[in-house]
Amino acid sequence: MIILVLNCGSSSVKYKLFDMSKQEVMAQGGVEKLGLPGSFLKFTLPSGEKVVLEKELPEHNVAIQFILSTLTDNKYGCLKSLNEIDAVGHRVVHGGEKFSSSVRITNEVIGKVVECIDLAPLHNPPNLKGIRAMDAIIPGIPQVAVFDTAFHQTMPDYAYMYGLPYSLYKKYGIRRYGFHGTSHRFVSQRACNVLGVPYEKQRIITAHIGNGGSITAIKDGKSIDTTMGLTPVEGLLMGTRCGDVDAGALSFIMDKEGLNAAGLSDLINKQSGVMGLSSISSDMREIEAAIEDGDKKAILTMNVYNYRIKKYIGAYAAALGGLDLLIFTGGVGENQWSTRTAVCREMEFMGIKLDEAKNDHMRGKEMVISTPDSKVTVMVVPTDEELTIAKDTLEILSKE
Repeated sequence: MIILVLNCGSSSVKYKLFDMSKQEVMAQGGVEKLGLPGSFLKFTLPSGEKVVLEKELPEHNVAIQFILSTLTDNKYGCLKSLNEIDAVGHRVVHGGEKFSSSVRITNEVIGKVVECIDLAPLHNPPNLKGIRAMDAIIPGIPQVAVFDTAFHQTMPDYAYMYGLPYSLYKKYGIRRYGFHGTSHRFVSQRACNVLGVPYEKQRIITAHIGNGGSITAIKDGKSIDTTMGLTPVEGLLMGTRCGDVDAGALSFIMDKEGLNAAGLSDLINKQSGVMGLSSISSDMREIEAAIEDGDKKAILTMNVYNYRIKKYIGAYAAALGGLDLLIFTGGVGENQWSTRTAVCREMEFMGIKLDEAKNDHMRGKEMVISTPDSKVTVMVVPTDEELTIAKDTLEILSKE
């Protein structure tokens, strides 16, 4: 079965085409600057050569049509016909309390995703555009929705409720939902497969850290807590998101700066985090370079970033009643060994002993980085959300 995986954002469309009989990637790439001047499609050929095709791409339907035409192109394509695509799997950011697993897309499912737009106004609309575009281009093709929030629907109520009036939860669904669920699910299952331990009997903490970041506590194969909340703002310090902050500080800032709701949202989502604290960049590579030059704000930013991760790992170890496995993933988790070192330093009291020789300068590899006598196994597992979406799509359709 050949499955196309789409991840549609407001100004981008990322894709991967899988041959699931071999679990191989046939093609991958994405449209950037969608709806903006200078839009283009970038993809990688099997030889490793990167190709950039510039084209005016005003909206999702046109962008996806361009992607599909490239997949069947005589020069760049890997398909003879679009009929070779058996199904499409979509990343959908927010499923609220309506979805606890991936589902075959129907009109009823689309209606429920629409109902969740209030919870993810920046993400669900472009996700829906991708679904509708595929239905228009290849009518009747089977489509599956895989939700970022679904994995966290196993959280107990005492973990997801806020200390706000209960009526706000009933009226608007104000609670913690969590995100990155597909990634947390993939890396936790993958680590257990590699180690040969039963997934349903482990206490696991997964740290998906990058420009966006979240940590999840997984007990017996189920998410019991995660750092992101109603939106992806809560929790860790991120590239441009502030993470945890006193809600009273936000009302104070609104008053002093004369901000409305949109202004506050822009502040906490796009002007804060690593970028806001350092005044340098949201890219941790640039922060590391500034640290080498002795920049004090860069040093402070890195310390805040690492401390927040370390603090949540300690908290979640308590919530789990102990820890068997700690997993780093995401752009920073997979590549920034200095953060892994800082997070694991002085954690021997809870059974974490890092093998610094293995960890130092290790980027992007699947590897155990704890010592043989460490009570907690520490691993780096590169995430593959697209493969998980493809597998979910295959599994759902194979049951029909």
